[in-house]
Amino acid sequence: MAIPHAGSGDLVNLEPLGAELARHRTTALVKTDRLELVRVVLPAGKSLPPHQVPGDITIQCIEGSVTLSVGEHTQRMQAGQLVYLAGGTPHGLLALEDASLLVTLVLH
Repeated sequence: MAIPHAGSGDLVNLEPLGAELARHRTTALVKTDRLELVRVVLPAGKSLPPHQVPGDITIQCIEGSVTLSVGEHTQRMQAGQLVYLAGGTPHGLLALEDASLLVTLVLH
């Protein structure tokens, strides 16, 4: 069964999940031929290993905090911060505490 995605004009709730965060999973919110938006949920200690995608992306931390690695550089990213990465940039995430993030991918 296909997971429904938001359509053009649909409102998407991006409020922090708070106490409910542990019960949620990573979810694709919008997917078109050219754009994908994903709410990534990472429990404390979990990671997305270093990888790269062909298109440009943004990562916005909605709640919690993560260590963002971009190539050999690492930095703490916390709620309210956003980063842009050019397509092909190696990156990874490690949750320092329960976290949710909005990832926007430009698809080719």
